Amino acid sequence: MIPAVLPTYARAPLTFVKGEGSWLVDDQDRRFLDMGAGIAVNALGHAHPKLVEVLQHQATQLWHTSNLYQIPNQQALAEKLVEATFADTVFFTNSGTESMECAVKMARKFFSHKGQPERYKIIAFNDSFHGRSLGMIAAAGAEKLTKGFGPMLPGFVHVDVNDDAALSGAIDGETAAILIEPVQGEGGIVPVSDQKMKELRALCDEHGLLLIFDEIQCGMGRTGKLFAHEWSGVTPDIMAVAKGIGGGFPLGACLATQEAASGMVAGTHGSTYGGNPMACAVGGAVMDIVATPEFLGEVLEKSGLMRQKLEGLVASHPDIFEEVRGLGLMIGVKCKVTNLDVVRAGYDAGILTVPGGDNVIRLLPPLNISEAEIGQAVDLLDQAATQLKAAQ
Repeated sequence: MIPAVLPTYARAPLTFVKGEGSWLVDDQDRRFLDMGAGIAVNALGHAHPKLVEVLQHQATQLWHTSNLYQIPNQQALAEKLVEATFADTVFFTNSGTESMECAVKMARKFFSHKGQPERYKIIAFNDSFHGRSLGMIAAAGAEKLTKGFGPMLPGFVHVDVNDDAALSGAIDGETAAILIEPVQGEGGIVPVSDQKMKELRALCDEHGLLLIFDEIQCGMGRTGKLFAHEWSGVTPDIMAVAKGIGGGFPLGACLATQEAASGMVAGTHGSTYGGNPMACAVGGAVMDIVATPEFLGEVLEKSGLMRQKLEGLVASHPDIFEEVRGLGLMIGVKCKVTNLDVVRAGYDAGILTVPGGDNVIRLLPPLNISEAEIGQAVDLLDQAATQLKAAQ
């Protein structure tokens, strides 16, 4: 008999009932150091006092009205995002997938609005991930996402990130945009080089294309900048964000320049829940904390410490681990054994990590994790690796 909850997830045998800071407690009263943060969602950890305060206050005032009316919290958050980024305007969503759908619609509408409806194709990259809607599995293109769901939405062309010839050859009179994650997340924590980011911007400018960044996982302070593309000095025309922007409350956004958004007039897009008062109240509080030089500086300091300790871990367990990579507190540790075995050994040791592509475990802790907790995390991973080695 099929379970009441559709069995589309291979869930771990863990049930969490409480969280505080960087820690989760399960129904057996066991504590786990959460180095996954809900897959980069709980940017400020669990039950952050300020987020709890803001959410409780908003819950007593107003939950939902819909976008038929003005929403002051939405306006306030949009202004904060515009002030802090390249963007001139923001559309709010409930998830990263929805933010990406908005980005793709915006790019296509831009050219239709300019009298060039034939320009609809978007160049995307192999090993990417942009969400689970039909549109976004087509954008990623990988068989593990698309198999059984055909036919795919047309209009996406896929190349390898570092195949310059294929990228140039993919551009034609029907191309509208190039779409990329500045740091591939699901693909195994693979940062795109600053040089490649600059080349993509130059290519878009040369051919009159829009540049779209997917910063759903790598944005909101995760890399030590508010958004990962800032490291390269390159700005996009459109950007999708989600995950950390709500600190655990479902929220996403599609940011754009005035020019890129020029085709998105009344009636071209919408969302019932997107940008509701509760989500935007929490999102505003997250921005107030994360988007400060002091906070981002602390993220960089902690990432340096974590990187140093993880390099030592890899050196201590050469049969288990291969290398450390990533940017900021978006770190991947490539494994020599199956990454899922490392994740499961972590459960026994009391630490939560997230599997990723290229046999990587992802470490995406709360951005406000303490230095002591970073030391504990590496100690627990050391225990997990020792357990795996003993079982070999």
